[in-house]
Amino acid sequence: MEALIKEATSDTPKVHLDAVNNIFEISKMSLPEDAIEFYEPVFRWLSKYKDNPNEQTNFVFKLEYFNTASAKQIIQILLLLQEINERKKVLIKWYYKDIDEDMQALGEEYSQVINVDFQLIEYK
Repeated sequence: MEALIKEATSDTPKVHLDAVNNIFEISKMSLPEDAIEFYEPVFRWLSKYKDNPNEQTNFVFKLEYFNTASAKQIIQILLLLQEINERKKVLIKWYYKDIDEDMQALGEEYSQVINVDFQLIEYK
């Protein structure tokens, strides 16, 4: 399966989805003008990956900030990961800066609404 790699810009996150090398990460800032359009390739990739996932998928969210439109897309990604978890093991690693209580609270909230192993990881 071909990797999906998008470099970060000032308003879009880095996306690195690579099943062969077992790298699954969305990081930086997510403020795209059209979040639905930006995340559409991510949904397509994950939907295809869902048919034949790795034995374990460690999905990293290391977002510094995201807007409301992105939050809706992130929830959809989490729901796709929950579907993958029904077949193979998924672990979500939610990173947040030690001073960012909002991002920590969002991670805690997301961890309670989906049925996937969830790690909250603080960093500086």
